[in-house]
Amino acid sequence: MFKQKSSKDEWWRGGVFYQIYPRSYKDTFGNGVGDLPGITEQLEYIASLGVVGIWLSPFFKSPMKDFGYDVSDYRDVDPLFGTLHDFRTLLDKAHELGLKIIIDMVLSHTSNEHPWFQESRQGKDNPKADWYVWADPKPDGSPPNNWLSVFGGPAWRYDSFREQYYMHNFLKEQPDLNYHNPEVVEAVLGECRFWLDFGVDGFRFDVLNFCTHDKKLRNNPVRKDGGMATQLEFKDAYSMQRHIYDKSRPKNLKFIRKIRKLLNKYPGTMALAEIGDDDPVKLAAQYTAGPKMLHTAYSFALMANKGKVPGAAFFRKCIEEQLAQNGNSWPSWAFSNHDVVRAASRWSGTDYGHDPRLSKMLVALLCSLRGTPFIYQGQELGLPEADIAYEQITDPWGKYLYPKWKGRDGARTPMVWTDGVMAGFTQAANAWLPVSDSHKGLSVEAQERDMQSTLAFTRLFLKWRNEQAAMRIGDIAFKDAGRDDLLVFDRSHDGQVITCVFNLSDVQIRTDAWELNPYEVRFLAGNNVLFGQG
Repeated sequence: MFKQKSSKDEWWRGGVFYQIYPRSYKDTFGNGVGDLPGITEQLEYIASLGVVGIWLSPFFKSPMKDFGYDVSDYRDVDPLFGTLHDFRTLLDKAHELGLKIIIDMVLSHTSNEHPWFQESRQGKDNPKADWYVWADPKPDGSPPNNWLSVFGGPAWRYDSFREQYYMHNFLKEQPDLNYHNPEVVEAVLGECRFWLDFGVDGFRFDVLNFCTHDKKLRNNPVRKDGGMATQLEFKDAYSMQRHIYDKSRPKNLKFIRKIRKLLNKYPGTMALAEIGDDDPVKLAAQYTAGPKMLHTAYSFALMANKGKVPGAAFFRKCIEEQLAQNGNSWPSWAFSNHDVVRAASRWSGTDYGHDPRLSKMLVALLCSLRGTPFIYQGQELGLPEADIAYEQITDPWGKYLYPKWKGRDGARTPMVWTDGVMAGFTQAANAWLPVSDSHKGLSVEAQERDMQSTLAFTRLFLKWRNEQAAMRIGDIAFKDAGRDDLLVFDRSHDGQVITCVFNLSDVQIRTDAWELNPYEVRFLAGNNVLFGQG
C-alpha cells in the first residue's frame, strides 16, 4: 500500500487536464491553422468534459521550424495564433468557466532567431556571448564531442561567423541555452514571471531535464543494454548512447528549486515537468520530491509500446516504480500527446485503426491511475492515428526518419467538430495538415448524437470520477489477478475503497472471480458495481 497526503488547495492533484495543440484545434482566421480565438470558442465544450484545466502547447512568436517549440519571443503571441489581447480573452473566459490554464514554456533552448542568440553569435566578448553552449572545434574541424541530436545527426552546428560550434539537442534552429550562466537562469525566470503576472495558472516545462549539460563536454558512453532513448519503436542513432552528460545533470535540480521558489510567490499556481530520459520514471520522481521541487511531472513511460495493449505488469511496474522513490512525489500520466502515435491506434495492433471499446477503456484506465491524467485533444473522441502521405509530411523528424516513421503529424491533424468537408475546423480550402478520412464519423457533432459514443462515455466517466475522492486523490494497491491481460487494483481514501478492474484484451475473460467482455471496465465497492462499461 502506498499513501499520499493531499491538500484541498492543490487543485491540480488528481484533476484531469486537457491538452490542446493550438495549430490543430479550431481556425477562426480562415487560414487553415488553429488560433487562440478558436480555442476560446470551444471552451464550453472543454468544460463539459469534466476536466479541471487546459495545457496549451506553445503559441509564442516563432519561425515555426518546430511548430512553436522554437521560441523567438517568450512575451508575445505569434500572429499566426492571434494577439496578447486574444490570449487575455481566452484566459478570462476559461477562469469564468472554472478552468485553469497552464502554458508550455520551452526553456532548454530558443529559436536561432531569438535576439539573445543573434547577439550571442556576434563574438566571444559581447554581453550574451556565454548565454548559449559554444565550444571550439577539434583540430580537424569536427564537433567537440560525440553528443547527438534527438532529431538526427550531431548535436553541434558550426557557426562560421563566431568560428565555434553551438549545441542543439533538437533542430539546428534550436540552440541550447547555457544554464551554467546565472544570467540565463534569471532571464528565463523573468520570462516565466511575465506570464505569472499575466494570470496563468502554471506551466508545462518542455524537456526540462535537457536544461543543463556537462561543462567538461565529456563524451556519452555507448549504450549496451539494447534500450531506447526515444519513444520510437525502432533503434535510432540517439538510442546508441547513454545520455548521462548531455542532459539530466544533477545541477539541474538547483534550477528546479528556483522555479518552485518563484511559483511559491503566486499562490495556486503549479508546474508540470516533461521528462525525456533513459530512466524517466525515476527522474520524474526526483524532480518532484518534496515541497522545494516541482509539483508534478510526466514522462513517455506510458506513451510507447506499439502493438496490443501492454499487460498488467507493464502498468504496475511504472506506477510502483514511481511510488517507491524517495520524496513522496505526485506523478502525472498520459497515453497520448502531440509527440507520439495516438494510443487508440498504437495499442490497437494496427497502424491507423481503432476500436471504440478500447478507446473508452483507455480513458477509464488513464483516469484511474494514481496521479494527474492528461487527455490529448481528440482522445475523448477515440481518434486514431492519421495516415499522412510523404508529400504531406511537415514534421522535420518525420522527414528525417521516413519511411520507417512518418513523424508526429499523424497525431497533430485537425480536430473534427462536424462531418463537413473540413470537419468544422476551418473555412479554408485546405488546412495546414489534412483532415483525416479515418476521423470521419467520429466528430463531436456525430458523437453528441450517440449516447454510446466515446465522447459520451468520457463525459459520464469523468463526472462520476470527479465525485469519488478515492479515484482522484486516493492511495493505490495492486492485486494479483493471475493473468497479465487482467489489471486489478484498489483506490482508497478516508474509508472509501473502489476496486478497479480492466480487461486489457480484445477477447472475453473468464476466471473464478471475473467474467468480462473485451476491454470491459468495472468499478466496485464491495460487491456493488459503482460504474461499468462493456
